[in-house]
Amino acid sequence: MGGQPAPSAGSSPASARAAKDEGLRVIHTESQRNGAPAAGDAARLTVLNPMGYPPRVTPKDMAPRLDTLDGKTVYLVDCRFDDSDIFLKQMQAWFAENLPGVRAKFIQISSVYTRDDPATWEKVKADGDAAIIGVGH
Repeated sequence: MGGQPAPSAGSSPASARAAKDEGLRVIHTESQRNGAPAAGDAARLTVLNPMGYPPRVTPKDMAPRLDTLDGKTVYLVDCRFDDSDIFLKQMQAWFAENLPGVRAKFIQISSVYTRDDPATWEKVKADGDAAIIGVGH
């Protein structure tokens, strides 16, 4: 091999093409090219923390607890997160079987869980006594 180091794993053109096909980025360092460490600033990498800064959150108190659910309307709100509708429909069936005096109403927000739906929240406030918000999993 005449003084050249053996190619490192992942440094061949074929493996670079395979990595590119998988959406990976192959970076060849100076040391991979000639077997010697790179000199000067070229050997330095700047690494940034991807964590970022979370937004400020203003906490809100929970709604006061009802004395009883009997004769009340409880909205089961599906925020359209993974499988929350399945869970909330099972919960609605549980209410019907175990607490028949509670009107459990299943309702879905109009879009996906990342978008607010003021009309649905106003309906829940106007027509309901309580709400269970389902977010899935």
